[in-house]
Amino acid sequence: MSGIRAFWALILSLSLAACSTGGINVGDTGPFAPGVDRRGDAVDGVEVGHRLIAAGEFELAIKSFNRAALDRGGYDGEILSALGTANLGLGRLGQAETLLRRATTEFDPVPEDLNNLGVVLMERGETYEAVQVLRRAFALDDGESTLIRDNLRLALAKIENSDTLDENENQYKLVRRGSSDYLIRSADRI
Repeated sequence: MSGIRAFWALILSLSLAACSTGGINVGDTGPFAPGVDRRGDAVDGVEVGHRLIAAGEFELAIKSFNRAALDRGGYDGEILSALGTANLGLGRLGQAETLLRRATTEFDPVPEDLNNLGVVLMERGETYEAVQVLRRAFALDDGESTLIRDNLRLALAKIENSDTLDENENQYKLVRRGSSDYLIRSADRI
């Protein structure tokens, strides 16, 4: 019995020795996490949403963009585009198309928004309209974006080779690239 007591006494003394001599620093606030500084500036919900998209957290990004819309007093082109991109990441092509169309028709179109709309249209099998949208994006961007150029090139190739591509309907897949742009890649290149 004394061997067991000695063992536990040794364990207790070693565990106490491992603790810091200062213990928990309670200070003025106690042992709890610091509170919220209500005088500080809040981080913009759109910025948070874009970070969540980059992290692959599309559902949380949608919530953040909706909160940002409440803070801004409504949906603007930036928020609609961001919501469309988040839905695109979730594979909700119908919702993504609706939101991206609103962003590009109700507000001044941005090349990235048109690119994402073109990607959605390609995935939905609307290749001819996708080519027109991607051409518009390419023109607005002055041909500087290799991403938009590559998507336009793939859409044109799909139209030119439509006889051979009909056999494999799902040849193209969406690949997330950057924070909110998508590139269509052939399934054999993924």
